[in-house]
Amino acid sequence: MIDRRRFLAAGSLALLGACTRSAPSTSGASAAAAEAGPLYRISLAEWSVNRRIHRREEPALDHLDFPAYARSLGIDAVEYVSTLFADRSTAGDYVADLRRRCDGEGVRSLLIMVDAEGALGDPDEAGRLRAVANHHRWLDAAKALGCHAIRVNAQSSGARDEQARLAADGLHRLASDAASRDLSVIVENHGGLSSDGSWLAEVMRLADHPGVGTLPDFGNFNLGDGKTYDRYRGTEELMPFARAVSAKSYAFDEAGNETTIDYERMMRIVVDAGYRGHVGIEFEGGGSSEAGILATKRLLESVRTKLEAGRG
Repeated sequence: MIDRRRFLAAGSLALLGACTRSAPSTSGASAAAAEAGPLYRISLAEWSVNRRIHRREEPALDHLDFPAYARSLGIDAVEYVSTLFADRSTAGDYVADLRRRCDGEGVRSLLIMVDAEGALGDPDEAGRLRAVANHHRWLDAAKALGCHAIRVNAQSSGARDEQARLAADGLHRLASDAASRDLSVIVENHGGLSSDGSWLAEVMRLADHPGVGTLPDFGNFNLGDGKTYDRYRGTEELMPFARAVSAKSYAFDEAGNETTIDYERMMRIVVDAGYRGHVGIEFEGGGSSEAGILATKRLLESVRTKLEAGRG
C-alpha cells in the first residue's frame, strides 16, 4: 500500500512534472521534430469499428485486418481494444502476426485499451494485486506491438477520497511493472468518478509515478444517476497528464461539425496544454461507422488547419 502522506507531499511536484509528460515518452521523435510536424497527428481507435468486428455491421472486419483498414482511410496509427482481440488472445504468434501486418502497412501501434481485467482500485488488496497481474499479458502484447502504453480504468468503490487512494495504489503498482517494458499506464475518463476531472487529476497526483498518465476522452463525462461533468473543464483538468487523446464523436451537421462537442474549443484546450501527440478518432454514432470515422477525420484536419494558421 502506498503511503498517503508521501503522496500528498509529492503532489505539487507530480503536477509540475506532468507538464513535461504531455506527449508519449516513447514516441521515437525528438521534441524538435514534433514541433516541425503537424500540430497533432490523427490515429484510429478500434472501438470505432467494434460493430463490424462483432459482425453487427456490414462489411465485417477481422481484428487482424484493422491496421490495413486504417491505412485504407489514410490513417497510419492505431489504438486497439483488448476485448476485440480474437478470443482475447495475447498469444505470441497472434500478436506477432498483427505486428507483421502493421509493419507491412506502415501503420504504428500506439496503445491497447484494456477492459474487464479487474478493478485496479479494488478495496481488497488481494483483489488489487489480481487486477494488476491480469494486466500483465496486455503489457507484454503492447510491448511486442511497439505501443507506448496501455489504457486502463481507475475502478474502485467506497468513499470518494478512499477510491482515489486505492486507484492510485493499483496504478502505481501496475506502472512499476510497465516501466520494465518501457510502457506507460494511462487512464481514461470512463464513467463514474473517473469522469470527474478533478477526481482523476487527484488520482494522477496520488499515483506519484512518471509512468502514469491520462487519456482524456471528449465524450466520457457521465457521472451516473443522470449527472454529467462539464466536458471542457474535465479535459482541461486532465490534459496536464495526457499521453493520448480520444476524439469521441457521435453525429455531424451539414457543415461537418460534431453536433454535441465543440471541436475547435476542445482542440484548443488540447493544443494549449502543450500536447503534440496523436488524437484518436473514436466514433460511436449510428449509421455507417466508416462515414463517421471519415467525418471525424475531416473535422480534426479542418480544425488543425485553422489552429496552425492562427499560430503562424
